[in-house]
Amino acid sequence: MPDRGPFGFGRRHDDPTSPAAVPVVEGAVTLDDAAAAQLVPKRPERGHKGTFGKLLVVAGSLDYAGAALLVCRAAGRGGVGLVTLAIPESLQPLFAAKVVEATTMGLPEDDVEEVEPEEALARILDHDHDAMVVGPGLRPGLSTRELIAALLAVPDEQTPAPVVLDAEALRSLASTDRWWENTRRHAVLTPHAGEFARLRAGSGHEADTDGDLVADDTARASVSRAAAAEWGQVVVLKGARTVIASPDGSLAVAPFENPAMASGGTGDVLAGVIGALLAQGLDPFAAARLGVYLHGLAGEAVRDRLGDAGLLASDLPDQVAFARKRLAALLPKTRKPVGFGVREASAEGRESAAAEAPTPAEVRPPATVGRRS
Repeated sequence: MPDRGPFGFGRRHDDPTSPAAVPVVEGAVTLDDAAAAQLVPKRPERGHKGTFGKLLVVAGSLDYAGAALLVCRAAGRGGVGLVTLAIPESLQPLFAAKVVEATTMGLPEDDVEEVEPEEALARILDHDHDAMVVGPGLRPGLSTRELIAALLAVPDEQTPAPVVLDAEALRSLASTDRWWENTRRHAVLTPHAGEFARLRAGSGHEADTDGDLVADDTARASVSRAAAAEWGQVVVLKGARTVIASPDGSLAVAPFENPAMASGGTGDVLAGVIGALLAQGLDPFAAARLGVYLHGLAGEAVRDRLGDAGLLASDLPDQVAFARKRLAALLPKTRKPVGFGVREASAEGRESAAAEAPTPAEVRPPATVGRRS
């Protein structure tokens, strides 16, 4: 069996055979630990849950309940402060019993599991959030398509929150003519090869001209860059060596090739992680790059334990948090030691401090501010 190249924190950056040391395609930046670490959001010592962002997740249905649950858990492990799951009102009791850290919000329906687009839009826009994830596990249908189109247009919002579009949201866009012309939100699209091909076909491009979107890295990079420029949004083309393309032509490629990740729900985890990073204030291209890299490192950690098969999507969120911790450890330390990590001052230091301290006679009472005797 051929050896795998080293990945993540075991990778040597000076090794010319390392996948991270070899550009996948000309003009693309291959992500590595050092580059990803620079994108990790800071965590202020006095921050609270509002400081670290509020994510609204519009996802899930009776048939695909797990997709919504995976997004919410991954977002929490990605560092966001608050997660709210918006689902059709008839399903709210089911999901409320399943989520622990996230809250739920029922969306008005005009039939069982069929949201009423205008009323649902009003409730979503009235909710306080910094970013959104839309699409995983949503029930296909005209009402879903209308809601997604309205969310992207947001005519009444001055500064619409950025959004991650995945799964059913992408299928809705693929069937909407020139959808990008009516989109006012910054978005990160996260299609796999099949979803990407449908989006391109819906944009008037022949599949035969795009090349092999699974195995040809050059073709994947080229069409991702072209799509990002045409749609004016960040595109994440998932798969081995995931490609992240920005509308300005910037391109990044992840080094991971992990067959263990080929299981249902792993894309939902990625959507949750990227959404969490958007809510924490990263711009879409930065959130996409860091999210893809954390997701890839998490997959490598599980693969190291289980091998090339048997990975479950629910294995990933905890590993995302560990990956983020280890990336953050690569940055210069700014925190002061606290608690049991504090080293007591040496005897010489204490004597020096005592010698420099003023005597009681030298201590004067503080001046009174704002008072007259």
